[in-house]
Amino acid sequence: MSYVTVSAKIPRRLKEMLERYDIKPGPVIRRALEEEVRRHVLEELEENGKELSTRLSHISDEEVASLIREDREGR
Repeated sequence: MSYVTVSAKIPRRLKEMLERYDIKPGPVIRRALEEEVRRHVLEELEENGKELSTRLSHISDEEVASLIREDREGR
């Protein structure tokens, strides 16, 4: 896996507090960025799911079951 460096300006007081409590900013920043990306991915998936649901809402449950059955029998 390759890495890149990102940087952020933080208040001096925060930097002092990080040092005081021996908090390594790298893992904290990495975790926060991963959580933020995960949140955006989930939002995008939810939007896509809603759009797909709207586009497929005209298909009846019976027709869906029939299509699944047909696909399984074709294997």
